[in-house]
Amino acid sequence: MRTLLADRLRDVAYGLFVGFCWPIVVVLFRLSVSGRHHLRGGGVLVAAHRSYWDTALLGAACGPFRRITFLARHGLLRNPVLGPLVWLFAVPIDREAFGIGDFRRALSAAARARFLGIFPEGTTRPGAQPKPGAVRIADRLDRPLIPVNIVARGPYPPQRFLRIPVRFPRIEVRIGSPVTVAELSRGLSADLTRSDRHRALTERLMNLIHAA
Repeated sequence: MRTLLADRLRDVAYGLFVGFCWPIVVVLFRLSVSGRHHLRGGGVLVAAHRSYWDTALLGAACGPFRRITFLARHGLLRNPVLGPLVWLFAVPIDREAFGIGDFRRALSAAARARFLGIFPEGTTRPGAQPKPGAVRIADRLDRPLIPVNIVARGPYPPQRFLRIPVRFPRIEVRIGSPVTVAELSRGLSADLTRSDRHRALTERLMNLIHAA
């Protein structure tokens, strides 16, 4: 009962926060969105991670009434700006030493949330390799994966952020068709080990993201 009440309060807080941020994000990035009809059934939203703006852009693209529960690096809780948002709207995990406790917390949150948001790289650092967490969670809960491509026309992340004028690119968020893990697995060899299968599925998922 307490968990249900906490989730409802987070729904309200999320709606108010996204409602406040939405016009700012839309104006700064001249945001456009395609494929919202793919969000009807819920699922695991998956996007490539290039900037801390990605979270705000996904939230604005999906709207205030579709709360996204994000997976976030545990270290962000120490950030004075992002920490309160992580505490309210995300599940903190240890990206570098992802263990059974992290996986169980992610599964618990995903089971209650209509939308779970995951950036497979887990960091904005260039060259980071995507991890298979999104595939594992979607497979375990039988949820579809929803690839999302954040397309920037201009430098992204915004350049000269601490100098004037700040240059914000035009952003289009493209929400792709949901895909199940079973559909993503078509054609894979049955002889693959579990880790190799997850790696291959994650690679296919990243290709879907970039093609959305």
